Amino acid sequence: MSFKIGIIGLPNVGKSTFFEAITRKQVDKQNYPFCTIDPNVGTVAVPDRRLLKLAEVSKSKKTVFTTVEFVDIAGLVKGAHQGKGLGNKFLSHIREMDALIEVLRDFKAEDVFHVEGGVDAKRDQKIIDTELIIADIQVIENVIKKNEKDVRFGDKKVIHKIKTLKKTKEFLEEERMIKDLDLNKEERAEIKEFNFLTAKPIIYLKNVDEKREEDGEYLTINATLEVELAALTEGDARDYLQSLGLKESGLSKVIKKGYDVLGLISFFTSGEKETKAWTVERGSFAPVAAGKIHGDFQKSFIRAEVVNWEDFVDCGGWSGGKEKGKVKDKGKDYIVKDGDVIFFKVDVN
Repeated sequence: MSFKIGIIGLPNVGKSTFFEAITRKQVDKQNYPFCTIDPNVGTVAVPDRRLLKLAEVSKSKKTVFTTVEFVDIAGLVKGAHQGKGLGNKFLSHIREMDALIEVLRDFKAEDVFHVEGGVDAKRDQKIIDTELIIADIQVIENVIKKNEKDVRFGDKKVIHKIKTLKKTKEFLEEERMIKDLDLNKEERAEIKEFNFLTAKPIIYLKNVDEKREEDGEYLTINATLEVELAALTEGDARDYLQSLGLKESGLSKVIKKGYDVLGLISFFTSGEKETKAWTVERGSFAPVAAGKIHGDFQKSFIRAEVVNWEDFVDCGGWSGGKEKGKVKDKGKDYIVKDGDVIFFKVDVN
């Protein structure tokens, strides 16, 4: 399972530099607005030391990481909902994303133009969020107008949906985002088709010009440093981070946060042929996880042999884990945990 994270922000905040660093792809990033017009796309392996340790124990011939697709979307400006900048083209690209990274400039560089005239991350965040909110309001207004006739004719299903949309619009008009709106399961289902921008999880990321601790609701990265790290081998990059007193790269921080806001976890399959990481929604039952491996496995699920990844490593693999009682048999009601190593038993007939 791969998911898409869109990188958004005002022009010249370091979006494309950050994208280049985390995807190790060269992209156009000149010092002028709208340099990025069509989205740049890069697929990144999710770094996970657990996978490498499992592969080593199993002496696997192949190691397969799960992936994240990052999309560098053109810079937004105030008035995008009115067609300014790249306008609706920008907004349509965002609708395709599972989550968003909102890059906010918090570095000073006189030679790098800022469309708002100066550095102010809070102001920039409000500009971007306001554009997303207004765009969602416009969608709702269009839907309400389009369904006026069905409402007049008493279509109960449409009437209820319009009621939910009006509730959502009122919340947006208070300058709040749909992701923070308390909707029940039925109401969520009613508005899902509209793929609202502010319903998406958002990671707020400050691009700073020096090493800085995390700042409350924000993650912090130094995009220029990330580019330097991307040019190094894995070992050299790790040593460089340690010399700077940093625990992990910006990519690692962003992916962890992405999993968190999307409610995802990783489980593993491991054997001599292959060790592989899989992504599943937190709270998923074992048959659902089996279905990630093959669609038929969910329906033909019998049981699962499950062991925590650390126990798997400490016991030297499946055989040692079974001998020491660390491998447990689980049924259809087992909820998969992050870090589980699983062997699925299915009915092949």
